[in-house]
Amino acid sequence: MTAAPIRYSIQPIDLAGHLFSVSCEIGAPAPAGQCLSLPAWIPGSYMIRDFARNIVSMSAESEGKPVGLEKLDKHTWRAAPVADGAVLRLIYTVYAWDLSVRTAHLDQTHGFFNGTSVFLAVEGQTDLPCQVDILPPPADAVGHWRVATAMREAVDVDGAAHRHGFGWYEAGNYDELIDHPVEMGDFTLASFEAGGVVHEIVLTGRHDCDLARLCEDLTQICQWQIDLFGGPPPMSRYVFLTMVVGDGYGGLEHRASTALLTRRDDLPFHGMGKQTEGYQRFLGLCSHEYFHSWNVKRIRPAAFIPYDLSRETHTPLLWLFEGFTSYYDDLALVRSGVLAVEDYLGLLGKTVSQVQRGAGRLKQSVAESSFDAWTKYYRQDENAANAIVSYYSKGALIALALDLQIRLHSEGAQSLDDVMRALWQAHGQSDIGVTEEMVFSIVKDIAGSTIARWLRKAVSAAEDMPLARWLKKFGVQLQIDVADTASLGARLGATSGPAVLSVVHEGSAAHRAGLSAGDTLIAIDDLKVTAETLVPMLARRAAGSTVRIHAFRRDELMCFDATLDSGDSTTRLALLERPATPMRRLRHGWLGR
Repeated sequence: MTAAPIRYSIQPIDLAGHLFSVSCEIGAPAPAGQCLSLPAWIPGSYMIRDFARNIVSMSAESEGKPVGLEKLDKHTWRAAPVADGAVLRLIYTVYAWDLSVRTAHLDQTHGFFNGTSVFLAVEGQTDLPCQVDILPPPADAVGHWRVATAMREAVDVDGAAHRHGFGWYEAGNYDELIDHPVEMGDFTLASFEAGGVVHEIVLTGRHDCDLARLCEDLTQICQWQIDLFGGPPPMSRYVFLTMVVGDGYGGLEHRASTALLTRRDDLPFHGMGKQTEGYQRFLGLCSHEYFHSWNVKRIRPAAFIPYDLSRETHTPLLWLFEGFTSYYDDLALVRSGVLAVEDYLGLLGKTVSQVQRGAGRLKQSVAESSFDAWTKYYRQDENAANAIVSYYSKGALIALALDLQIRLHSEGAQSLDDVMRALWQAHGQSDIGVTEEMVFSIVKDIAGSTIARWLRKAVSAAEDMPLARWLKKFGVQLQIDVADTASLGARLGATSGPAVLSVVHEGSAAHRAGLSAGDTLIAIDDLKVTAETLVPMLARRAAGSTVRIHAFRRDELMCFDATLDSGDSTTRLALLERPATPMRRLRHGWLGR
């Protein structure tokens, strides 16, 4: 006999109070008492978030009578036993006021939620099919709201949803249920086709987006990625759920969709002409999250099979899943023809500069950064730049170096693309988790033992790589430009108001002088300084000169003498004017042009 599905419902009930009402019905609860829990983290964001803290109230009933609930820990409850054959129903409210891609948000303009924030897991029954009734808010509260999600509309259910409508949806199990975020509201909708699959773009918030241009560019990017892995795409439909705001940026991958947060100024507008930096950034974000459809959603670390969402789950492999994805996100733009080569080299130069500016790159490897993501990368403090390295940025440079070396070793016959396809065939299509040794083995099979040994060292050591030497063989010059302005080697916490230091770089002028993060600068050479005036004041001084700085540390006035450094150096990549034919051939294979 087939077990009855777990049935949920969710409805916005108080838009101004930001409350969802949620129910969960279990047809065959555990005889000794059913345990239920809410995840502590969401896949793709490696930080304990304790979503259960947003549950405002909860009760249980069966056959019209109350059922006792006992809280076992911060996110687990146990319902008392019910009569044999009776249905157990949990009813609870969830506070939703986090405008991010990770949790849930509700107000008069829209509703958004990830399943990890709202749907209780029925312990021991998470493999059962799930159905969810997505209900509209009170009729007099909003206008014409619709629903956007990659979740399937239910079949053979009274009140089954139609595409973009309220009603019943279904998922194969709990893991699938919580991997389909939902947007509801009066959003803008557009679509395009890539790989024979419909892709939807949902924009929530005020905007003046040129949807035709966005669809055209995303079509090329998505099709290139589909072709890279050998198509067809691993989903039957894909949705870009995008919240448009005045200032914000972020993305989170899901099996058939992504949740995005973007500045409205980053979207393309009618008559835009040349791409803006903001639009390039948004396309890169879309490309990044779409690449995750293969790399991390289906090619997964062994530690994530199955997911344990109740606690931290460590893996040393985020350099592969986030770092390599960060390499391919912008590479897909240039190789699909959406981005000019010169613009791509500019973005790549910024990544190199970002990594080089942090002293943490010489102290922490990307494997260590991956493993410690929960406690260091996602919980950065004022000393992070001096102590840790980003497995995103440094991982992207390792992917670049690996790609270049494979191409050089094989004279352009093979590349990192072959490694990604091998990972997809051996692990993504079979759902066999990946370990570090498996990655090194695949690289060895494709590129040889020398390059595999180099990769092993690159991810486990805190060292710089000779990128300039490798890039030159592809007809690309790497140049370091030293700023001609003076600098303290510190960052401010805000661009206006008091000049409060948020980061003091190790070995910098500020560090040598004794300044610390949290200090408030009030005067330089007896002249008042603010966040707005600090840079102009330093620009009037030469590197090597000494300035007297007065600052408050807490409520104590202190005085420091700082010998100024040169400003931050930047990395610039440029095409060689007359590259040799082998260089041109290698570069064309790498960049597609």
